[in-house]
Amino acid sequence: MIVNPGAFTVLCFGDSNTFGQRSGERGRWPADVRWTGRLQQILGNGYSIIEEGLGGRTTDLNDPERNDRNGRTYFQPCLRSHSPLDMVVIMLGTNDLKTRFDREPEDIATALDGYIDNIERTAWNNSGGMPLVLLVSPIYLDAGKPTFAENSSEFDADSGRKSRELGAAIRRVADKRNSLYADAATVAFPGDDGVHLSRDAHEPLSKLIAQEIRSITTPQSPE
Repeated sequence: MIVNPGAFTVLCFGDSNTFGQRSGERGRWPADVRWTGRLQQILGNGYSIIEEGLGGRTTDLNDPERNDRNGRTYFQPCLRSHSPLDMVVIMLGTNDLKTRFDREPEDIATALDGYIDNIERTAWNNSGGMPLVLLVSPIYLDAGKPTFAENSSEFDADSGRKSRELGAAIRRVADKRNSLYADAATVAFPGDDGVHLSRDAHEPLSKLIAQEIRSITTPQSPE
């Protein structure tokens, strides 16, 4: 926990790729490997990174197989729990592409638009204003990876196609809402299961997000 009272506080809200799920294996990458942990190390004690990742989390869909994965139902209390916040980073959408949901990229982007509504109504920064928002479009699903069929049966090739269209849809929402935008797929990629970030992908993703944060902030050093 960063105890610098002047730290720029960033909530990172996402799914298993924010949780740090290993690709094709059980377990979670250590904190110093996960992109959120690396982000904290890169930015230093002038920033406080809050990691809020959950495997299987959707944007706003109820999963009949797991009853606690609707991200929208948890998001508002999460904002209240962690405010004041200077920035909220949201990287969601992959789990909406599971075949049982049959969802299109525009539907996912619309759901993320609703997240910004929650931030406007619920969250606040130290000045009483609205936190900055950074929407991050997820990495691409890759059905060509060696264990995709074995470990990723909830997705299919069409899920992969939709994942490649998701970034443009999310960017349109970011532009409409005057939010920041980053595309994880420009720097990061899945491991053998075709869904979860490879170990080597966490580092470049952390650098991409650090670049976005630094572009609009000036951290305060501890006294």
